[in-house]
Amino acid sequence: MRLGRRLKATRLMRGLTLEQLAERSGVSRAMISRVERGESSPTAALLDRLCAGLGIVLSALFHDENGSGPLARKSEQPIWADPASGYLRRAVSPAASGSKIEIVEVEMPAGARVLLEAPRNGYRLDQQLWLLDGEIVIGVGGSEHQLTAGDCLAMLLDGPISFHNPGVLPARYAVVLTAADAWNGISR
Repeated sequence: MRLGRRLKATRLMRGLTLEQLAERSGVSRAMISRVERGESSPTAALLDRLCAGLGIVLSALFHDENGSGPLARKSEQPIWADPASGYLRRAVSPAASGSKIEIVEVEMPAGARVLLEAPRNGYRLDQQLWLLDGEIVIGVGGSEHQLTAGDCLAMLLDGPISFHNPGVLPARYAVVLTAADAWNGISR
């Protein structure tokens, strides 16, 4: 329910109607309404499309805007589980730091796949993925990259990206990203 309230608050803060967000994101007005009311658990792919339509990074939906300052204790870092793939996403960065850089930790179950294909017309999303444990295959920009523990991949996300853990153990990685919002000049 909290995620739905944050989505609605962000949409309203951006001055968007349900119809406008539906047009920008390619998600139906009815589905957006169900997510905002907490009646549907959105997948990573659906949230990615909504965030692209809002011109924000996913972390913005999980952070409390009135965060506790420059320190984010592990016990206070928001965690979200994708109902489709089972991957766990931890928003590591302090919400109230004022930084344009975000750090996210992800644990991808063995065999899991996620495809994010939302167009990012409103902002530039740069990220680096540092694989801490396991293995992962990332498809981005028409190329496929197989990473093992310790590898780091820099990406400009301007099209579809796929994540696949082909291993028998969970993969754990850190993502460092920055996004600039072209609609009003702010990040996140």
